[in-house]
Amino acid sequence: MFHSARIRLTAWYLLIIMCISLLFSGFIYQVLNIELNHFNQVQRQRFERRFLQTEIGLLPPPGLESDIANEIRIRLITTLATVNLAILIISGGLGYLLAGRTLKPIQAMVDEQNQFIGDSSHEFRTPLASLKTAFEVSLRDKNLTLKESKTLITDSLEDINKLQSLSDSLLKLAQFQKPDLSIKLISVSAIDVIRQAIKRVEPLASIKNITIKNDIDQTLRLKGDSNSLTDLFVILFDNAIKYSRPKSTITLTSKHLDGYGYLTVSDQGDGIPKADLPHIFDRFYRADFARSKTSSGGYGLGLSIAKRIVNLHQGQISVTSQPGHGSQFTLKLPVYS
Repeated sequence: MFHSARIRLTAWYLLIIMCISLLFSGFIYQVLNIELNHFNQVQRQRFERRFLQTEIGLLPPPGLESDIANEIRIRLITTLATVNLAILIISGGLGYLLAGRTLKPIQAMVDEQNQFIGDSSHEFRTPLASLKTAFEVSLRDKNLTLKESKTLITDSLEDINKLQSLSDSLLKLAQFQKPDLSIKLISVSAIDVIRQAIKRVEPLASIKNITIKNDIDQTLRLKGDSNSLTDLFVILFDNAIKYSRPKSTITLTSKHLDGYGYLTVSDQGDGIPKADLPHIFDRFYRADFARSKTSSGGYGLGLSIAKRIVNLHQGQISVTSQPGHGSQFTLKLPVYS
């Protein structure tokens, strides 16, 4: 599809360039032809005056109107044709390259969209297939007891909750990935944002008896959007809680340097293998150790959303981790001054 579009776009480039080139060549030919005729007329007048003064009755020489003028016109046409042919060849190559560069972002966007749809369909298909199989098997069982029915409903609700979580994450990711999305960056209290985020993840932390220790600078003010930053820290805290050991501590620290606030979320979890670190911000990516932890219920979307939020705030996010010793996610966000 994109190859044929590239050819068509190149053809349009060539059509526009050659129309301009031919019009310009025609203009040059007309101007030079007029100048040639004018020169020829001036020469005739000079010869006529000279012959009238010297030898009355003799005819003046034909001037440039004959062979020389025609030869000049032929050379001019040949030169213009050669130039236009060179323009055609050079423009064809450059137009093809330009068309490729023009279509490349569109192709990348379409490929990403197709991958997004494919990945989303795959993630939805698994819990839906599980639900369908469980209900079909139960409907065929004529001796299904009330206890077994309640167990089936409970398990089904868990799958439904996972589907709801997945759909919510997909909607949020789609919202933050809009190409024309922009957020208003204002002065935001970092401590207020983090308190809101901690409040939202406290139920999850209490289940595993995890303590969230907040050691950031109380006066730190960030340049950003309060709701988006709250979502950002909720994602980081939620991720840390999922992969931390029970009765462990998640620590949040900060420092102010060169107009940026550096906020680090450290956990005491299993850590991330070195081979997985370059991919953890990719959409739907989950390391093998994370996939084996079925209780975590993650779909590999949280960190993708987090990275997008950080980019919208003109900041950076990085991670360091050592298997068995936890992970540290560091945010570099502009400080309001």
